[in-house]
Amino acid sequence: MKQLMLGNKAFARGLYEAGCCVVSSYPGTPSTEVTEEAAKFDDIYCEWAPNEKVAMETAFGASLAGRRSFCGMKHVGLNVAADPLYTCSYTGVNAGMVICVADDAGMHSSQNEQDSRHHAIAAKVPMLEPSDSAEALAFAKAAFELSEEYDTPVIIKMCTRVAHSQSVVETADRVELPVKKYEKNIAKYVMMPGNAIRRHPVVEDRMKRLAEYADSCPFNRVEMGDTSMGIITDSTSYMYAREVFGDKASILKIGMVNPLPVGLIRDFAAKVDRLVVIEELDPIIENHCRQLGLDVVGKDVFPINGEFSQNLIAEKLGMPVPAGVKLEEQLPVRPPVMCAGCPHRGIFYTLSKNKVTVLGDIGCYTLGAVAPLSSIEMTLCMGGSISATHGFNKALGRESEGRTVAVIGDSTFMHSGMTGLANIAYNQSNSTVIILDNSITGMTGHQQNPTTGYNIKGDPAGKIDLEALCRAMGFERVRIVDPYDLKECDTVIKEELAVDAPSVIISRRPCALLKYVKHKKPLIVDNDRCVGCKSCMRIGCPAISMKNGKAAIDTTLCVGCGVCQQLCGTKALISGEE
Repeated sequence: MKQLMLGNKAFARGLYEAGCCVVSSYPGTPSTEVTEEAAKFDDIYCEWAPNEKVAMETAFGASLAGRRSFCGMKHVGLNVAADPLYTCSYTGVNAGMVICVADDAGMHSSQNEQDSRHHAIAAKVPMLEPSDSAEALAFAKAAFELSEEYDTPVIIKMCTRVAHSQSVVETADRVELPVKKYEKNIAKYVMMPGNAIRRHPVVEDRMKRLAEYADSCPFNRVEMGDTSMGIITDSTSYMYAREVFGDKASILKIGMVNPLPVGLIRDFAAKVDRLVVIEELDPIIENHCRQLGLDVVGKDVFPINGEFSQNLIAEKLGMPVPAGVKLEEQLPVRPPVMCAGCPHRGIFYTLSKNKVTVLGDIGCYTLGAVAPLSSIEMTLCMGGSISATHGFNKALGRESEGRTVAVIGDSTFMHSGMTGLANIAYNQSNSTVIILDNSITGMTGHQQNPTTGYNIKGDPAGKIDLEALCRAMGFERVRIVDPYDLKECDTVIKEELAVDAPSVIISRRPCALLKYVKHKKPLIVDNDRCVGCKSCMRIGCPAISMKNGKAAIDTTLCVGCGVCQQLCGTKALISGEE
């Protein structure tokens, strides 16, 4: 049956049709929907793991047991999972194991713009790269076959545009496969030096065979047109090139980006007058062509950063650029901001007011760095806030201990924060850590995590007690605050920064966007009391603005949290219930 399908949904459909049985992932835009969609199939066990490393190790264990498995993540998540990736390349697999990594060229929701093809090359594992939803489905199915045939995990690289665009796919029935028998094999699966040194040549031989396969595999295809220009391209760049040139150029579409073909590229290059490589981010294909002794146009023309587009490709290659106005030129600027009623706002206001140095982490609360709060001064990677705060305080001692905190979300804390907290407990810096517990994984779209008490399907699950965990890790001072109560936040933060001991503050209130949260009626402004002092504007709530010299509240946004009321000296902000 043919239907229009999101790239990530098509990928999940491919997992289902291929007989995948176990899925373990960590949410990360733009990869999240693959696992969410897979969870809708009762034939597949799906879970959110605490982090990507755990997810990959879980998928490997399922593969070892003889069931086809999958794990998904975004590009920076593959950094976290690199440890098991590089070694399971040596061990190989039992049943097929497929890994999805979704890159984010343009950094729509990421802290860097890395190119995951480097991981595939360094880990010496094959990587496929679909350019639309149909290929996402087909490549997912083919990847399991490739995994089992060549005894290797296989990475499929998605990107924002393929993951979140729709195209027509044709679905099929699920293939039910018997469990592959697990056989004890210490030499293959126990990667101590004596065994690992004998597995490395196996990996090199596998890559050699895969390189030969790349010349004839169905993932790479030649589309001959005008031979005055030959384009070698991959992923969405293929779609852009096809739209710009039609049959005015010959195209070699690369679907297997590691290992890259040799003979196929040389044969294609011999048939065209001018060779152009179009690829987003790093010059992986271009450098490969140059190593083959080919003269190509590549990053000397195209940018090495950011997303490409039809217009960019046309402009760089001297083709007519369609007239029109870019979408961003038609829309007013909309800076990112925490939602109205966001429980993190009160904490960041308090930290900013007290001029505390705040080392931040990855999550929607990173918006605490944005004006007018401008509180967060550093964000590095998942869990980096706690470890960095420890190092910051070890470097400066009491000079910084009384004015520096780490802030980290509940899901991020479970992902990578616990080891940093253990480091503080073990090596004893007088550091204060604030865990922003909003009862959900907010930034990626409300996924459950080990602190919420529910699994990926919303069913009851094991729940980690943050307070008990922190105390078990050696913290005697663990405080709970309501971030809507500015006075309480101010008091507790000052007390914990003043004390000569490591401490944890848990700011607890559920995300304002959760469906089960019951809000109060929106606030209204008493114009007779309002003096236009703009004190309420200091928290940066999108529901508050100034009109005709007076505060104004957008009742479609306001959730009646009352944080702004605590800043108003004239009591001009009143409850709609009054």
